[in-house]
Amino acid sequence: MARLSKRIEINESSKTSLQNTQRTDKRHCIRQRCQMILLKTEGYSSYEIGKIVGSCEASVNSWVRRYEKSGIEGLYTKSGRGRKAILQQGHTAIIRSAVTQERQRLSQAKAIIEKELNKEFSQKTLTRFLKVITAVTSE
Repeated sequence: MARLSKRIEINESSKTSLQNTQRTDKRHCIRQRCQMILLKTEGYSSYEIGKIVGSCEASVNSWVRRYEKSGIEGLYTKSGRGRKAILQQGHTAIIRSAVTQERQRLSQAKAIIEKELNKEFSQKTLTRFLKVITAVTSE
C-alpha cells in the first residue's frame, strides 16, 4: 500500500513570497528550494519533486521540514558552512608588516608569518589573502 503524500498548507502571502523569491533570487539553490515547497503545496510527492528538481527524496523532505520550522528564512544556507579560513582579518597587521619587511621575497614573508601565527599554510593561501585585503582597502 502506497503512502499518501504529505501536503503542506500555506497562506497566500507566503505563497506569493515564495514565488517572488523563486523568480528573483540570484542563487539557484534558493530558487530550487522555493520550487520544492511550492510543488509540495500542490500535492506532489517528495519523490516526484526530487525527479523534477534533480534532487533526492530525503533532501526534499529536509527542506520541507526546515521551511515548516523557520519559514522562508529556513531555505537559506546557514552561515558557518565549509572550511574555516586559515588567515583571518585579525591577522592583517602581522601579515602587512611581514610583507613590508620582505617585500621582494614572499616566501620569506610567509615563513615569518607562519612563525608568528604558529600556523602552516601554502604560498597560494597567502597570495589569495593579500588579494582580498588589497581589494578591501582599495574600495
